[in-house]
Amino acid sequence: MVNPAAAARRALPSVDRLLGSATVAALITAYGRSRVTEILRHALDAERERLAQPDAAWNEQQFLQSCTSALEQGAAPSLKPVFNLTGTVLHTNLGRAVMPQKAAEAVMAAMTRPVNLEFELSTGGRGERDSHVERWLKQLTGGEKAVAVNNNAAAVYLALNTLALKREVLVSRGELIEIGGAFRIPDIMARAGVKLVEVGTTNRTHLRDFAEAITPRTAAIMKVHTSNYVVQGFTATVPEPDLAKLAHEHDLPFIVDLGSGTLIDLEQYGLPHEPTPRETLAQGADVVTFSGDKLLGGPQAGLLVGRRDLMARIAKNPMKRALRLDKLTLTALDAVLRLYLHPERLHEELPALQLLTRKADDIAAQAARVLPPVAAALGEAWRVEITACKSQIGSGALPVDVMPSSGLAMSPSGKKGNVGNLATAFRALPVPVIGYIKDGAFVLDLRCLDHEDEFVAQLGKLKI
Repeated sequence: MVNPAAAARRALPSVDRLLGSATVAALITAYGRSRVTEILRHALDAERERLAQPDAAWNEQQFLQSCTSALEQGAAPSLKPVFNLTGTVLHTNLGRAVMPQKAAEAVMAAMTRPVNLEFELSTGGRGERDSHVERWLKQLTGGEKAVAVNNNAAAVYLALNTLALKREVLVSRGELIEIGGAFRIPDIMARAGVKLVEVGTTNRTHLRDFAEAITPRTAAIMKVHTSNYVVQGFTATVPEPDLAKLAHEHDLPFIVDLGSGTLIDLEQYGLPHEPTPRETLAQGADVVTFSGDKLLGGPQAGLLVGRRDLMARIAKNPMKRALRLDKLTLTALDAVLRLYLHPERLHEELPALQLLTRKADDIAAQAARVLPPVAAALGEAWRVEITACKSQIGSGALPVDVMPSSGLAMSPSGKKGNVGNLATAFRALPVPVIGYIKDGAFVLDLRCLDHEDEFVAQLGKLKI
């Protein structure tokens, strides 16, 4: 008696025969012979196992479609554009600041042509890569010298490792912050080879606490801007000018980590005040560190500005090479910093600032425009309503301050809808849409909705 499953397995085509088919020839052109051959062999192995099941049948068309899907998925980039409709403008998990067009154009040019990264055009000799951004950082912050590394944690590490290796650094206990990804200031200090000396208490630290903690082993006083949380109530902190004076009386450097530092006064745009490097240096800081991809609106970078002699030592630290920026990041950073030279146009050209200062009426009008196509795509099973939202800056900046916004709230009309599945369906779109779930609804905060036409055009591909 003939075994149907065995007969079906024997009827499977060989890899060589499949490679000669017109469909597979097109796949070879697109993905390469070796990759297509690998996928076919794995798929045939899986097909033999499947055909061992009762009533299983061979279907070459479906088989080739499955192989095509596997090749497409395997070749698709993991990193892709998304719509950030979370209400968090500088979303750490979504890449923080969006680059301005001028930065993108500059990076494209640097990617496709040689550049004078470490070449001095005037002399024909070796140059210094940080020089391309140092002149702007000095001009914009008032620092005597500047250094750029790959993120702010690296900037803090490099400053401490250079100025306080194997010695003590005083920090208020209320400033021992934890930043994204569970990186903590005490851990960074330990890796930098310095000993942390906690001063004061969680909620109250006085100048005398610092003065009493200074010993011959003290190498620096450090202040950490608590940008990602706020302690309220019975609190006390030491003003920066007082800390600077105390540090200088003992011939100690005063280091300030601003974290998500901004180069401009945000109050002029109706946003809460956030200290700038220029203000901090003017108050007596010797070294200031801050990020490039947060409120500054540029690429990921850690920036150090300050006193010439201390910055020169930092620049010569052997670890600087391990932490330095590549040509593409330097190019983007240079383009963004040059936008700050024309502050009157900054809100028009810097995407981060555009999104942070977007008018509530404009967002509400956009919500009214996109509601009908969203409702049509979801059908009668879902109720779609305009809802008031509270956007936040994100990336640890001004954590308790929110901005009025508008969004769409989607909730089931009956008992069958599942908002978790709806969120998954939006993330599965060609350009994934990222929102959040609140009070039984899937919410899209529209503050950061750019490319509105693209957003609407793909709604027909929702699979709920």
